[in-house]
Amino acid sequence: MDFTDQRLSYEKGALDQQSVPASPFELFKAWMDEAIAQKVQEPYAMSLATCGADNKPSVRIVLLREITDTGIVFYTNYDSAKGQDVAANPNAEALFFWHELERQVRISGRIAKIDAEKSAAYFQKRPHDSQIGAWVSQPQSGEVANREVMEQTFEQLQAKYPENTTVPTPAFWGGYEITVEKIEFWQGRANRMHDRIVYTQDGDSQSAESWTTKRLLP
Repeated sequence: MDFTDQRLSYEKGALDQQSVPASPFELFKAWMDEAIAQKVQEPYAMSLATCGADNKPSVRIVLLREITDTGIVFYTNYDSAKGQDVAANPNAEALFFWHELERQVRISGRIAKIDAEKSAAYFQKRPHDSQIGAWVSQPQSGEVANREVMEQTFEQLQAKYPENTTVPTPAFWGGYEITVEKIEFWQGRANRMHDRIVYTQDGDSQSAESWTTKRLLP
């Protein structure tokens, strides 16, 4: 398949370094609000890249569940391939791409588990069958003989924890937070003259004054 003649001209917006807010979180939240208002499907979906002890990068889609004062939070199985990567190398990068707005956001920083009580509180908010599904995945990314084995385990757990009963939070499941160290905002422009503004931290503080911005060549 040849896609060399397939291209679009991005002409929906602009990004001026002189007018961006001092804090990248302010701009990120504003862009997220616009994506929601434009009804972008799952605007909180992000590509998460990790690299473990084997020095081989891995990337997959996860769902952003919270923007904090210092970073972004998602939830997963701690025993998964991504969890093993994080245990070996606590650095990660997340990418949001909103095609409808011709925008990207790249977030990089250190990643760590969040408080177990916070993870449990979120787990109990999930739909009942999604809670059951988390228990089936032991470990996530592990090999299984066939789908029937999965379905059988799911049905057994449904019988053990019927609807309207409490499903315990697995010890192997919870949240991670990427504490932002660098965040790049990319706005598509015509003729591939894209706007790229990157925020980097100047020191350990997460205050607005601790961030510096630079414009990058497209």
